[in-house]
Amino acid sequence: MHIQEHIITTIPVFEIKDTFEKVLDFFQDTTYSHVAVVEEGRFLGVFSENDAETLLPDTKIEEFRYELQSFFVRGETNWLDILEAFARNEANLLPILNEKEEVVGYYDLTDIVTVFIDTPFFTDPGSILVVATGIKDYSFSQIAQIVESNNAKLIGGFITDTQNDIIQVTLKITTDNYNKVVQTFRRYNYHILFGNSDDQFLEDLKERSDYLDKYLNV
Repeated sequence: MHIQEHIITTIPVFEIKDTFEKVLDFFQDTTYSHVAVVEEGRFLGVFSENDAETLLPDTKIEEFRYELQSFFVRGETNWLDILEAFARNEANLLPILNEKEEVVGYYDLTDIVTVFIDTPFFTDPGSILVVATGIKDYSFSQIAQIVESNNAKLIGGFITDTQNDIIQVTLKITTDNYNKVVQTFRRYNYHILFGNSDDQFLEDLKERSDYLDKYLNV
């Protein structure tokens, strides 16, 4: 995955000595959340579009030096860490720095999400399964073993929620032996939160419930 292909070099950076006139024009003409500010070519921080509403065009950026946010990524940063940086900073534009602390471009959130969606996790056929277990019991190697011990393949998986000492993991697996995989997770005391394939366990419960209803109505 060549994430560097998505570096944008056409978006401007602004000098600390400038006024906000061009910055305000930039935010007015785009939907970006932040833009980089430099001093003599070296990165100082990013200015947020949320802070631009109360500014006058002739205000000096210098006056807001200590209010600049300091987040960025490097050219060698992997795409998962880039996605995390977007989410952690509630941004849709990230500056990219080189070893000299110069801004060499930006990443646009839309481009990175597109890269994510093009991964086999989304494009390869398979079934989604969401399981939950205690944080102390969590082991991704065990999860992979449960899937593969039933002659299914684990296409991908990631943690989608953590709260109250419970960890939630979303998996994509091949449809082969899907129900066996689900039953094995239950035997290992995992809670099944979601599955987009027929769950034989639930089907059996339904059949037994229907049989019981018929029996009681005799």
